[in-house]
Amino acid sequence: MIHALPRRHFVAASAALALPGCATTTVRTPTACLAPVKASPDRVIRTVAGLRPYRPGGFVVRADTLGAKRLVHNYGHGGSGITMSWGTAKLAVEMSAPGHSGPVAVIGAGIVGLSTARLLQEAGFPVTVYAKALPPDTTSNIAGGQFHPFGLFKADAVTPEWRRQFTAALDYSWRRFQIMVGDDYGVRWLTTYSEGSPEEPKLATFPPAARALRPDEHPFPVERLWQYDTIYVETGRYLRQMMRDIEGAGGRIAVRGFASPAEIASLSETLVFNCTGLGARELFGDTELIPIRGQLAILIPQPEVRYAFTGDAGYMFPRPDGIVIGGSYERNIWEAEPQPERIARIVDAHQRLFAGFRCPA
Repeated sequence: MIHALPRRHFVAASAALALPGCATTTVRTPTACLAPVKASPDRVIRTVAGLRPYRPGGFVVRADTLGAKRLVHNYGHGGSGITMSWGTAKLAVEMSAPGHSGPVAVIGAGIVGLSTARLLQEAGFPVTVYAKALPPDTTSNIAGGQFHPFGLFKADAVTPEWRRQFTAALDYSWRRFQIMVGDDYGVRWLTTYSEGSPEEPKLATFPPAARALRPDEHPFPVERLWQYDTIYVETGRYLRQMMRDIEGAGGRIAVRGFASPAEIASLSETLVFNCTGLGARELFGDTELIPIRGQLAILIPQPEVRYAFTGDAGYMFPRPDGIVIGGSYERNIWEAEPQPERIARIVDAHQRLFAGFRCPA
């Protein structure tokens, strides 16, 4: 669940992070300018890489049985783990919690597992979260944190029923994150500039405030640009607060891995939620599930940068803990380690993008 990355640009960016040519006859210098990002190798404070749990057929929210237990799957969110987390958690809880009594187990402490645990607590159930790794050692902690569904499914591989699940989950997540805005969770609104033409709305209310921009309305050296507003999550702060919420509501978080379904069947809880992400491939034999590696460079924070960008150069999300830049989408790569050559390309692409700002003297 690396980051919720929007649109087709990022797939192209994974192959080549080249900037588009600047318009030559219609570009006019804008009357005002955004603060440019100072992208350079000497400003990189850390690099990270994570593996998105991608399925061409989209996420799995499905009820099953495991011996005498009720097992509910909730995994496979691709690059949209943050974006879809509350929504698929709601689908999963509504699928099996009604009529159940007694403690519940959640396997996995990424953002999907923690969201599922919180909704179960809100429904009145005692919850234990079991995980072999806890934040900050989860893929969710590495995510860029933009609310926007991306890298989630292959259009011709999903069913109409799945699309209905997707729309319902996206709608609930969108509304849930709106009521979590603030410093406690590290959730905030930002205007986002996206290269290309406005996309088709995913919901009636998303993306909001979307419009195409004239060349004199922005400083970016690109031919077509649109803007919209969306929510961004400072993942480290958010996951820490979610864990506090779970424990504060009486939940338990236990470090424990599971090598087989039989080990899960040995738990005392009779209702179990599988939120293991990429781990579900080996644990439950889902061979459709593959990793998509994403790599990020984090630059020294710039409080004056109060906007985000996505496009052929990659993406830039400003957070209090650093300027996050990325743009890689590496299919079926299992090594969760940043590659210096790829990081250098990401930094160089953003350096050239912001060096090309058209600003008044």
